[in-house]
Amino acid sequence: MLAKILILATLALILVSLFSALALLFKTDDPDKRKRVVQALTVRISLSIGLFLTLLASFYFGLIPGRG
Repeated sequence: MLAKILILATLALILVSLFSALALLFKTDDPDKRKRVVQALTVRISLSIGLFLTLLASFYFGLIPGRG
C-alpha cells in the first residue's frame, strides 16, 4: 500500500512540474524565465527516471507482484 502511495505522489509531482513548465513557457520572453523552464523540465525528467528505476527495483525485489 505504501508503494502505491509513493508511486501516485511521484506521478503527481511529475504532472505539477510539467504544468509549471508549460505555464512558464507561455508567459516567458525573458532569458531568465527560459532557464526556469529548462530547470522545471529537468526536474520532471529526473522524477520520471527515478520512478522508472523504483518500479523496476520494486518488481525485481517482489514488492510489486507479477501477473502470472
